[in-house]
Amino acid sequence: MSGFSQSLATEQVTELIDLVKKVHGFDFSDYSKASLKRRLSRIMMVKKLSFYDLKHALLNSPDFFQDFLEEITVNVTEMFRDPSFYKALNTQVVPYLSTYQHIKMWSAGCSSGEEVYSLAILMEQAGLKDKSFIYGTDVNTVVLKEARVGIYSYRNIKSYAENYQMAGMKGTLTDHFTTLYDAATIHSELKANTLFSVHNLISDTVFNEFQLISCRNVFIYFETQLQDKILDLFYKSLCPHGFLCLGSKETIRSETFKKKFKAINLKENIYQKIGS
Repeated sequence: MSGFSQSLATEQVTELIDLVKKVHGFDFSDYSKASLKRRLSRIMMVKKLSFYDLKHALLNSPDFFQDFLEEITVNVTEMFRDPSFYKALNTQVVPYLSTYQHIKMWSAGCSSGEEVYSLAILMEQAGLKDKSFIYGTDVNTVVLKEARVGIYSYRNIKSYAENYQMAGMKGTLTDHFTTLYDAATIHSELKANTLFSVHNLISDTVFNEFQLISCRNVFIYFETQLQDKILDLFYKSLCPHGFLCLGSKETIRSETFKKKFKAINLKENIYQKIGS
């Protein structure tokens, strides 16, 4: 490979966005430019690519594009991440959900599935497992394969144990896994009511009506215009009085959507849809 640079000009980022859209059909134009620049620079550094090399690889190597997509869309995740969020769900949302005959939940940008299984454990302990179904979606097919299998490093599961306790869950996190050597597999009864599939928040449409949608630590990577587009998707995907969970790092900034949702918990940014 020729000499590489970790520094990208704004025009080069725009050029790469246009290339990816034309060749692969993924539109990153409304992603945060600062976030994109950091991630693109990291790819160039790790793979020792010049700007020219990066363009060539994106044009000519489908395998490289899959790695590229994984790097650009990767989200840090863990079981019961932000325990106070799960505590708030348990006390402020679950009692309302329990009144439904069927509970459909959507974890958007679910990455490798830890949040989906955290929600499944929460619903099991609330006695709602049998009438709950959780959809996990992501644009990244690699992490979705890991999510479907539900096998994680035992070391990681042990490291999530404190989150589990702080969230006020019963017993221990390892109660929900079968361990063999250094691997931990989520119990089959928790996997039974889950479905993982590809869904692009930018370009795909409503595919169900949900009582709860969780999309945490995703909005921070998007510009305001794209955030509003996705909020509209979530609004249309929620049943009347359904819940939208954005997490402590996100919030609804749009005045239009502030009128369409009622704040249930401003610290954890949990909202309830107003009207039909």
